[in-house]
Amino acid sequence: MDQLLKRIIPCLDVDGGRVVKGTHFVNLRDMGDPVELAVRYETQGADEVVFLDINASAEHRPTALDMVRRVAESLSIPFTLGGGLRSVDDMYAFLDAGADKVALNSAALHDPGLVELGARQFGSQCMVVAMDVKLEPAGYHGVYSHGGRKQTRWTAKSWAREMVNRGAGELLLTSIDRDGTGCGFDMDIIEPIARTLPIPVIASGGAVNDDHFITAFRRGADAALAATMFHSGDVIIGDLKRALNRAGIPVRLDY
Repeated sequence: MDQLLKRIIPCLDVDGGRVVKGTHFVNLRDMGDPVELAVRYETQGADEVVFLDINASAEHRPTALDMVRRVAESLSIPFTLGGGLRSVDDMYAFLDAGADKVALNSAALHDPGLVELGARQFGSQCMVVAMDVKLEPAGYHGVYSHGGRKQTRWTAKSWAREMVNRGAGELLLTSIDRDGTGCGFDMDIIEPIARTLPIPVIASGGAVNDDHFITAFRRGADAALAATMFHSGDVIIGDLKRALNRAGIPVRLDY
């Protein structure tokens, strides 16, 4: 049986139509035009792209929809759009504009049934649940909403199981503690979720080098996402994938 290929996914955090990046979800700085960056990453060998509208609001919606249309016209690889989606109509608008998947975070926490409705309407393959998690003093990883600013009652493991039961097709698991630090993915929470649940898990938060990706894939992640290391130009996706291939990680190299 052929091994499933591991995916490399650059993440573009978008605010007001521009890509931004910070540390621990704050201290944001401008990184460029989202469409130009996405095209660059496809050329480099990215398997997918994720766009997260980090300060989404009603007044930003026309800007975001215009970006999705421009991305859809320019990319041939799949892309996901998240941020500010609060209804099935919102999901439909972005999927209709050209997104392949939508990602829910705070909206799913507010109304878990929204994931069920989306899965029923569009298929589980279109439904990504983004989880922002943080290690708590009690030793468990808690789930946060509103861009990592508000703690919820959920633990990461219980929320992940709930979302699988509700019809999520994929989990995007981001460590707030590791975000922008260069310390590597938080495998203490990513691995147990990836090893025990039947849907793909995307590792996110803290990667800066080949070894971080190799570790994530060897310990169960189906895909790995990063932003700073790609935006800065310190790591070229094609070079990363060749390093993964040399390490025995199955990746797509035909780009």
